[in-house]
Amino acid sequence: MNATGSVPAIEVVGAVIRDGERVLMAQRPAGKTQAGLWEFPGGKIECGETPEQALARECWEELRLDIEHPTVLRSVVHSYPEKTIRLILVECRIRPGSSPDPQEGQAVAWFHPSELDTLPVCPADRELFPFVFGERSR
Repeated sequence: MNATGSVPAIEVVGAVIRDGERVLMAQRPAGKTQAGLWEFPGGKIECGETPEQALARECWEELRLDIEHPTVLRSVVHSYPEKTIRLILVECRIRPGSSPDPQEGQAVAWFHPSELDTLPVCPADRELFPFVFGERSR
């Protein structure tokens, strides 16, 4: 607990990786909280890591994806029944010659903003859609 008596938010990072208008999303694997929902690829920030370092590590560990030019965009704090997270969104590019190779059995796919309206997405990630895509997707 922190000084106010509340549990601090778990810091996580998510990647905004674009291919034209499309964005890469990953589906949470079975056995994890929010299983089956789609999210920006990423994961927990470990002690001593910057969001950019955490994103590079998570993209490699989960997708064998090399990224470059990470830039922190925005964050949101979201309370789920089991925990509160602070999702830090980082825009980056895939390093030439690298492509997603899921390591945890999760699905990954490219989506156009119009496809995201009906996609089951983690609520914290969906909160950031207007910022990422403008008013086209909410």
